[in-house]
Amino acid sequence: MRETIRVMAITLTGDSLTVDELVRVARHGERVELGSVVAERVRAGRSIVERVLEGGQLIYGLTTGVGVRKRTRVEGTELAAFNDRLILEHRVGQGDSAPEDVVRAQLLLVVNGFARGTAGVRLELVEHLLARLNEGPPVVVRMLGSVGMADLPSNADLAHGVLDGFELAAKEGLALLDHNAFSTGLAALALVDATRLLDALDVAAALDLEALSANVTILHPAVGARKVDRLRTLLHGSYLWDEGAARNLQDPLSFRCVPQVHGAAHDTLDFAEDRVAMELNASQENPLVLLDEERVISVANFDAVAVAAVLDFVRIALAPVLTSASERVVKLLQSPVTGLPEGLAAEPGLAESGLSEFGVPVQAFAAEARLLAQPVSIETVSTSQHEGIEDRMTLAPLSARRLGQMVELGERLAAVELVVAAQALDLRNRPQLGAVTGAAYERVRQLVPATARGEAPPQDLEPVRQLVRSGGLGP
Repeated sequence: MRETIRVMAITLTGDSLTVDELVRVARHGERVELGSVVAERVRAGRSIVERVLEGGQLIYGLTTGVGVRKRTRVEGTELAAFNDRLILEHRVGQGDSAPEDVVRAQLLLVVNGFARGTAGVRLELVEHLLARLNEGPPVVVRMLGSVGMADLPSNADLAHGVLDGFELAAKEGLALLDHNAFSTGLAALALVDATRLLDALDVAAALDLEALSANVTILHPAVGARKVDRLRTLLHGSYLWDEGAARNLQDPLSFRCVPQVHGAAHDTLDFAEDRVAMELNASQENPLVLLDEERVISVANFDAVAVAAVLDFVRIALAPVLTSASERVVKLLQSPVTGLPEGLAAEPGLAESGLSEFGVPVQAFAAEARLLAQPVSIETVSTSQHEGIEDRMTLAPLSARRLGQMVELGERLAAVELVVAAQALDLRNRPQLGAVTGAAYERVRQLVPATARGEAPPQDLEPVRQLVRSGGLGP
C-alpha cells in the first residue's frame, strides 16, 4: 500500500505571513487556508461597513467617488455598478505580463490583507480569492503603469482576472485596488533572489582569492568585518592558509576589500528583508476599517515609500559588489597580476586570447548594474493629476523591477567570474582548495570544461548562471 503524504497548507491570519511562506506559495504552488480567527474578524469589519451604509455617512470610495470625484455621492442603487466600473476604469496598465510567481504573490498578499478584517469586504470575497489562488488558472497582470501609491493598474488587472463573474458589494471595488500587493510581492521575490546571488558571490569571491594566490591576512579575525567568518569558512582547508602561499604583500583592493564590501551588502539586505517582511502583514488600504472603534477613516497606507527606499538602498549596496567582482575578473586575466599566461591561455607565449575576451562582458554587466542603482524613491510627480490631489509617488514597482534586473546581471557576471577563476586554478595545477570552494569548482567544471590549447572560450555560460541562481554553490 502506497503511503499517503498530506501536505500541510499555509495558514493566513493577516498578521503572520513570512517571506519563506510567500515564496513557497508563489513559486512552489503550496496551498493556502484561512486561520480560525479570520472569519469572525472579516465579518466584524464588514458589519461596520454595513452600518456606515445604513447611516448615510460620506465615506471615500464607499459612498463617494474616488480621486477628484470624491465630491460626488454614490447612491445605494448605484453601488454595485460603481464597484464593477471602478475595476474597469483602472485597467490602464501597459507592457508585458508579470511572471506567474509575481502574480501569485500579489494575490496571496491581497487575501492576507483582507484576512485582517480592516478592508471591510465580505467573507465570500475572501473565500473566492483564496479559491482562485489555490485552484484558478494564471491571471494576466501587466507590469507597467503604477507609480507606487497603490498599484492601481496592476491591481485592476488582478481583480478583473480573478473575479470571474463574482458580484462586488459596496467598498469591495476600492478594497481590491487600493493596496500595494504588487509592489510588495515583487519586492519580496527580488530580495530573495538578491540574497541568493550575494551568497553565490561570496563563494565566487573566495574562489577568486584562491585563483590569485591572495594574501589571507585580510581575513584575520581582528579585521572585524561582518563576512570575515563566512569567508574563512568557505576557505577552510585551502592552500591559502599555508605559509608562503600569498604571492603579494598586498593584493588589489577588489580582492582585499571583499569582507568589507560584501559585509555591507549583507547588512543592507538584512535590513531590507526585515522591512519587507513587516510589509507582508501591514495595512495598506484606504479607507481603513477600525474594528475596535467601529468606524471607517481615511488614511494614506498605500504610500509604499518604505519598500521603494529600502530597495534603492539594496541596489546601491549591491553595485560595489558587482563592480568589484568585475575588477577581479579583469585582474585574473592579466599576466602581470597573476603570474599566469595572459588571458589565462592554456600555455604561455600563445597567440591565443584564452579567456581574455570575457573581460568585456563582465564590464558591460557591471556598468549596466551600476546604472540600475540610481534611486527612484526620490522622484516627484506632476501635481496636475486629479486637480493636484495625487501629488506624490514612490515608484516602488520600478525599484523592485530594477533590483530584479540587477540580480540577473549579477548572475551572469558571477557565471563568468566562476569560469575564469576555475581556469586560473587549473593553470596553478589545481592546488588544495577550501571545502566549499573546492565543491564549487567541481560543480563549475561539471558544466564547463577547462579551455585547452587551440580551443575557443566556452560559448554558453547559461548552465553556470543557472547554478548560481539555484543556490547550488554552497552555504
